[in-house]
Amino acid sequence: MITIHFPEPDFKIQQKDGQPYIFDNIRKKWLLLQDEEWVRQNFINYLLKVKNYPKTIIAIEKEIQLGELRKRFDILVFDKEHKPWMLIECKAQGVKLNTGTFDQILRYNISLPSKYLIITNGSQTFGWQNTGKQLKEINTLPDYTNS
Repeated sequence: MITIHFPEPDFKIQQKDGQPYIFDNIRKKWLLLQDEEWVRQNFINYLLKVKNYPKTIIAIEKEIQLGELRKRFDILVFDKEHKPWMLIECKAQGVKLNTGTFDQILRYNISLPSKYLIITNGSQTFGWQNTGKQLKEINTLPDYTNS
């Protein structure tokens, strides 16, 4: 398991029609603040502020094609050659990370082959390095300088 110490959140949050919205600094738009979005925004904040990943190499919730299905990944970090480097699947904090979550990120990895696969619910985070032949569990997120 990877231990994540999230930085103090400094998010812009507003109420609209009785619903909380959070401002996404990467997508530059207000989003309904649901449980999974809270995890996603905190994880992105961690990548930017603690791991010092550049904002310009992070994509959020983009559509991908999986056979006949259209799906959306949560977070994709690109390497310095703008190739998929780290694929991150976020779940709400109360959702257990199980084989279904692992299978989901493996399916996304078919369309977006990445060196690192990460699943998180904010409380627990697991990661693997894809060597091309096997997945090796990791206990820390890689520094972006190693991309």
